[in-house]
Amino acid sequence: MDKIVDIKNIERIIEGLLFAAGEKVSLNKISEVLQKEKSVTKTILGNMMFHYNNSSRGIMIREINGGYQMCTRPEVYEDIKVAFSPKQKGGISQAAFETLSIIAYNGPVTKPKIEYIRGVNSDSALTKLQERGLVDEVGRLDTPGRPTTYDVTDEFFRQFGFASKKDLPVLEMEDIIGGD
Repeated sequence: MDKIVDIKNIERIIEGLLFAAGEKVSLNKISEVLQKEKSVTKTILGNMMFHYNNSSRGIMIREINGGYQMCTRPEVYEDIKVAFSPKQKGGISQAAFETLSIIAYNGPVTKPKIEYIRGVNSDSALTKLQERGLVDEVGRLDTPGRPTTYDVTDEFFRQFGFASKKDLPVLEMEDIIGGD
């Protein structure tokens, strides 16, 4: 009986932590707060994710790039969006989607490589993606000119529903060259 009480208390602490944070919390941080091994914490989180994500609740727990976040379920978005003013107006352009795809699959990547793959200037698309928090500067190459490298952010994973780059769909050559 004591183990059940202990697990329920740990779950309560995790819920409170994820709710209060309002953003991704690393597995290391959660384990540190709980004073538990990472493997134990990950098992408990996995169990919680299963129960939340397979319930009829309006919230869920997502794993995002080695961390965890409590999020609103996508299917209730339309019902609750009226309570909040939109953060950004308009959709993402085709150029921005192309740029985002290149960065997601090749990142960290430099702007010259993005432009080489796209065949056109990508300044505007890159700026829009950074403004939306989907892409960020992550470093510089140790080559002449020290070009900036870009990669997708945790916000990208959250918005598109991926836990990490491993979850990106595999692209077939036909997808790339437009085969039937």
